[in-house]
Amino acid sequence: QVQVVESGGGLVQPGGSLRLSCAVSGFTLDYHAIGWFRQAPGKEREGVSCISKRDGSKYYADAVKGRFTISRDNAKSTVYLQMNSLKPEDTAVYYCATRTAPVPCSSWLYRIDYWGQGTQVTVSS
Repeated sequence: QVQVVESGGGLVQPGGSLRLSCAVSGFTLDYHAIGWFRQAPGKEREGVSCISKRDGSKYYADAVKGRFTISRDNAKSTVYLQMNSLKPEDTAVYYCATRTAPVPCSSWLYRIDYWGQGTQVTVSS
């Protein structure tokens, strides 16, 4: 049974940092595309960042480039999202999302096989 479990959300002041973690089980993470979507109140869910070993690609939404960094530890079946210089507009529920196929991030953006339950990130003073 596949499980996707996020952690690390919380309340942070503008300019602060948070690190989200996503632990997966039930399949081998090694070559699969995995990353993060987010959904703010009243807005559509959007892809934030992805990492794929399939073609070595990483994806970052324009809004987070230069501030967020995605990484993975295959031995721990865990992916991380380091979020720096956080802004109020980063406030959202962040969802870990994974494919169970070795596809590039360009495909991950349009099809997700498993979602986590979401973790709230609030950026406010």
